[in-house]
Amino acid sequence: MASSLTTFTDEARIALDTLSDRAAGLFSPSLRLGVTGLSRAGKTVFISALVHNLIHGGRLPLLKAQKSGRIARAFLEEQPDDAVPRFQYEDHVAALVNDRVWPDSTRAISELRLTIEYESASGWNRLFSAGKLSVDIVDYPGEWLLDLPLLGKSFADFSREAVEMAALSVRTELSQPWRALAATADPDADADEMTARRLAESFAAYLKACKLDERALSTLPPGRFLMPGDLEGSPALTFAPLMAISARRPRAGSLQAMMERRYEAYKTHVVKPFFREHITRLDRQIVLIDALQALNAGPAAMADLERAVTEILSCFRPGRGNFVTDLFSRRIDRILVAATKADHLHHESHDRLQAIVRRLADRAVARANFSGAAVDVVAMAAVRSTREGTVKQGRETLPVIIGTPLKGEKIDGETFDGKTETAIFPGDLPEKVDAVFELSGSHSQSDEPAIRFVRFRPPRLERTAEGVTLSLPHIRLDRALQFLIGDHLA
Repeated sequence: MASSLTTFTDEARIALDTLSDRAAGLFSPSLRLGVTGLSRAGKTVFISALVHNLIHGGRLPLLKAQKSGRIARAFLEEQPDDAVPRFQYEDHVAALVNDRVWPDSTRAISELRLTIEYESASGWNRLFSAGKLSVDIVDYPGEWLLDLPLLGKSFADFSREAVEMAALSVRTELSQPWRALAATADPDADADEMTARRLAESFAAYLKACKLDERALSTLPPGRFLMPGDLEGSPALTFAPLMAISARRPRAGSLQAMMERRYEAYKTHVVKPFFREHITRLDRQIVLIDALQALNAGPAAMADLERAVTEILSCFRPGRGNFVTDLFSRRIDRILVAATKADHLHHESHDRLQAIVRRLADRAVARANFSGAAVDVVAMAAVRSTREGTVKQGRETLPVIIGTPLKGEKIDGETFDGKTETAIFPGDLPEKVDAVFELSGSHSQSDEPAIRFVRFRPPRLERTAEGVTLSLPHIRLDRALQFLIGDHLA
């Protein structure tokens, strides 16, 4: 799909941008790492924990360069793109460490440069390498990435697909107000600003309802309807799909003509620049997903998550180039699909979570016709907010997780105050991976228990005997780092 998102002119501009990047990095090797995921998947926490552990020499035994003591230091530098907001690492770490609250979610694109000084494991490489790598971390909302397929779709295609999606059983109740309003809109009627506004607001409300915890739906373009930023209220965001669109060209001055023009403006001024200026410049990518939330919501949510991951993968440019082609075109050669919040489960269920994500990723790769890049999966927690234990229940010993639930979280009728530590049995994931994707109906109709979890506060950091605060604890963050950047530190 990525090849259909650009014109010849776009490709020429991408080649010039890439050549400029290569020239700038000729004497200072760099790697652009994209971090994305749908809302509440933990992008901000992942980046903060990654940087914090590398800067503070965290416990990363699976990152070979760290384990062997070859990393001399890691530090932040000024990012190379002055027009992109800086990722506010210091503020996010202060929220995690000092206030023990989760930082605000990603609302727009941001960037941070982390430079790692290291000694190569190879004597030959030490002769020709400065032993310095700058990792430019690009953080962006997954909802924006889901807009990229719109570049290859007409307004009629967009409207038809949106109406079909809204009619799905898992969405029909949520979309009913918008569908009722859209059914009264005559595409051939005269364009009217207030009609366009009511339709856009109703459609956006439906998309936002799909994101609620109990629904956990993922495929929700246009993404800026959920995260409008400085475009809120602009004509480029004041459009919506229409029903009963005529096959002929819309009449000038009609409602359909207005909606088509604004849809095309959205693609031209919002979606395409994002693709050209950011996505086509990435070398590596991690896609974070909240699989537990989708599992909790049921098979329909899992199917929707798989659809979203498929569309995300279809927008990347995978593959490996050579010395010549790399001067003009960047390709993503490694993608990691990571299920976050593994600390909400006992470690006995981690392999099951990873198997579920492996199945989801494999199917998404196949459906996206995605090839040419290494794709791996991991179940992880960038910041581990719980520890494990056991409790006796009659003659049975149950594995539990222990942590401080967020204020207002509820389980079994108990509401937590945000201060009290408690032990919770979260349940077990299904043994059979197929059951997650193929069950029809709710969890209550299945023989497998539902996964029910509460959200926990960030952990209180441990201190050494000398009073030194240790780095943020994690689950498999080191494995993720080894896959994403380990070969560049060899």
